Amino acid sequence: MSYLPVSADNAFLLFDVLKADEQLQRLPAHAATDRALMQQVLEEAGKWVGEVVAPLSREGDEIGCRLKDGKVSTPPGFAQAYQDFWQAGWPALACAEEDGGQGLPWVLEGVLYEWLSAANHGWTMAPGLLHGAYECLKHHGSEALKAQYLGKIASGQWLATMCLTEAHAGSDLGLVRTQAEPMGDTALGASHAVTGTKIFISGGEHDLTDNIVHLVLARLPGAPAGPRGLSLFLVPKLLPEGQRNAVVCERIEEKMGLHGSPTCVMRFDGATGWLIGREGAGLNAMFVMMNAARLHVALQGVGLLDAAWQKARAYALERRQMRAPGAVSASRGPGDAADLLIEHPALRRTLDVQRAWVDGGRVLAYQTGIYLDQARHAEAAKEREQAQQWCSLITPVLKAAWTQQAFDGASACLQVFGGHGYMREWGVEQIVRDARVAMIYEGTNEIQAIDLLVRKLLPDEGQVFGQWLLFLRKSLDASRALDAEVLRRLAELRYFSTLLVQGCKEDETLAWRVADDFLRCVAVLLMGWAWARIAAAPGTEGQRWQGPLQAVTQRVLPEMDWRLQLMKAQWRQTSMVHGVQAAAQSA
Repeated sequence: MSYLPVSADNAFLLFDVLKADEQLQRLPAHAATDRALMQQVLEEAGKWVGEVVAPLSREGDEIGCRLKDGKVSTPPGFAQAYQDFWQAGWPALACAEEDGGQGLPWVLEGVLYEWLSAANHGWTMAPGLLHGAYECLKHHGSEALKAQYLGKIASGQWLATMCLTEAHAGSDLGLVRTQAEPMGDTALGASHAVTGTKIFISGGEHDLTDNIVHLVLARLPGAPAGPRGLSLFLVPKLLPEGQRNAVVCERIEEKMGLHGSPTCVMRFDGATGWLIGREGAGLNAMFVMMNAARLHVALQGVGLLDAAWQKARAYALERRQMRAPGAVSASRGPGDAADLLIEHPALRRTLDVQRAWVDGGRVLAYQTGIYLDQARHAEAAKEREQAQQWCSLITPVLKAAWTQQAFDGASACLQVFGGHGYMREWGVEQIVRDARVAMIYEGTNEIQAIDLLVRKLLPDEGQVFGQWLLFLRKSLDASRALDAEVLRRLAELRYFSTLLVQGCKEDETLAWRVADDFLRCVAVLLMGWAWARIAAAPGTEGQRWQGPLQAVTQRVLPEMDWRLQLMKAQWRQTSMVHGVQAAAQSA
């Protein structure tokens, strides 16, 4: 069973719950983007993903990529599907019209990549960094570099990579050793010879496009040690004159999953490259790319979980096992000795919980996508600032929580199949394997938690975070049961956040000890808020929505309570230790 996008579900959340068309049409850049246009794009995208990309997933996993004589061949059908993809204009959905794009809202691209990840995660890794590379080059590249490369990246005619990691430098980019030596002026500006080896490079070499644009972190001569000494360089596979650059794929990694995506070890042997942005500001330029990638990764989590849920639900609707407890089954015929799996409470609960995470994640990710456009295009500076604050706070939460749920939830969906789920033929075990890496790349989930608490909350002592909690509070109605539950927990988190800020002043390790639990608390609270929005929309009376809604109140929201207790125990430990120390010092 291949993944099939259900565009009506996405459209309901976009238009009936979030009023996305109304939010976007207030922006001059999207004044003409109405609901009919957005729905047409979604319907065509869903059809193309289901018919072209999804059927390639299993064979792509089983055959994988091959490296021979420095060239990588992707699985059968991948290259043709990619040619169809970029020639149909899909990569350029949200790129500016002056760069050859269609100028449509980012949220449409978000939905497209959610579906692509669900349908065929390995194939989707190839174009997954395109928009981030486009934004990076657009905002930091020289006019000459943009003239040469921006249009082809925007269209997807040329694919791009992000070359950060080295064998000794994983998340600690300050340890990067790759060097860039000035070589002289060219038509594209001052060129550099880039020398070093990068690992874990998704799509470092392939047969999908003739050229690949590598964005490489490296050090100029005399650059200081650490992150401030890093600069960013554009290093193409093929130079402007058409000859091959000194870029070599040494090997492709043997991985747990994502067999359809070549994860390469790339060697740069004095390869010609050009500086992007200022010297020593490589991370600033790269983070434009990484932040876009992190929201894409969050939507990968949503999509992969939806794919696992689709398979598990379809199986539960046809497989009979034992008698379900309770009333006589409505689906059991006179010749049936057992009931459908869907009628067993434990398995229905499993499916409803995962469905809740999928739909709640969509609401939050889509709203974040809308705020991305507001941050770029809103007329009022205050509105742009507030939208950017939301994106900055919520992106690490979405990336960490929904990629973790993709793996945990896909494993739960595998359980619905029993022993059959462990077998390849059903495809759910592939989703479990493919989903695991999303918790690691684009900044591990632990780094996302530290980013949220240490870099986003503590510097201003929780002022911006508190303002957004107040915003969430104002959007809720205490007369509705779920809203009241969310409001109570919102107040608890807001109060504890003030205690946590003070505790972190006394104990510099406290934030690092509780960061994971804090992020998960925020994620669960946001889930409650998202589902309060869903529950308030007309048309959610049926089992499709009521089952997951019940799962939110009974299974998801209570997690926040015990996570808070874990953090309070750590806070009390800090308070006790430092209180005793203070008393001893004063004595």
